[in-house]
Amino acid sequence: MVNYTTVNEFIFVAFPSFFPLEISLFILFLVIYIVIDMGNLAIILLTFYDVHLHLPMYFFLANISFLEMNISTVVIPKVLSTLLSCKKSISFVGCFVQCYMYFALGTTDFILLAGMSYDRYIAICKPFQYVHIMNWRTCFSLSIASWIGGFLIVIVPAYIKASLPYCKENTINHFFCDSSPLMKLACADSALLHLFDSFMFTIVILGSFFITVWTYIIITITICRIPSVTGRRKTFSTCISHLFLVVLGYGGTIVIYVVPKGAYYLEINKLVSILTIFITPVLSPFIFSLRNESMQVSMMKTFSKIKKWPAE
Repeated sequence: MVNYTTVNEFIFVAFPSFFPLEISLFILFLVIYIVIDMGNLAIILLTFYDVHLHLPMYFFLANISFLEMNISTVVIPKVLSTLLSCKKSISFVGCFVQCYMYFALGTTDFILLAGMSYDRYIAICKPFQYVHIMNWRTCFSLSIASWIGGFLIVIVPAYIKASLPYCKENTINHFFCDSSPLMKLACADSALLHLFDSFMFTIVILGSFFITVWTYIIITITICRIPSVTGRRKTFSTCISHLFLVVLGYGGTIVIYVVPKGAYYLEINKLVSILTIFITPVLSPFIFSLRNESMQVSMMKTFSKIKKWPAE
């Protein structure tokens, strides 16, 4: 029998304990968080109120905007509080709740991205069948399946991680409760769980990525067959927002969770996590609004109505 003390909390050691730097990071991350929430909320409200945006593509965009807000809320507020506190800690339960929510929402995001690619495939490759295939029943079914699937897929590995004994060091070399830094602190051998995690990440991330890539290969072939240059440009413009989202979403995540882990994995993990948690959600609303003509028109109409309200 081995006597040990169970860990009750974890300590984050992601950033140097230098007060001016912590204040600067706090201000920067707070501004980013506000922009993420305001930008994505604007897209959700525009999609809900403007009848011209009551289309499957914007329904999926609103879903992803809602996910971006939630993923940021799972991580960033805790980062802000730890930057201002002397003890950079999180409770044992809070840590695993954060870990579960982060991966559940992330998994849902990738499934929805694959659903969006299917929507674009039907719209471009089978335009005469689009109304019948991508009706609201199909859209809601895909959305609900994505949410339920995302939360169910990660529940077993999350439960196993929380059940491992944690009795050694309790410092996490990260700014949130990511999977690999957590499992490195377990007293038990977690090699099999690491392997299972990698398998799950590969299936979810690469599986949805290959579905997206395959649909866009077919979409590209179809677009190239359109005789007029204007027609090709107009058709491709309906996909550009989704393509930007795919590049931003999959790029960093594949580096963190799919690429084999090297000696400097944890440091690379932190840097790329900043990209996926802070930078991508900030850029997404601007990409949707600046690269989408319908969204721009809706924004201009909304702003015009807001300006008229005081006069009325």
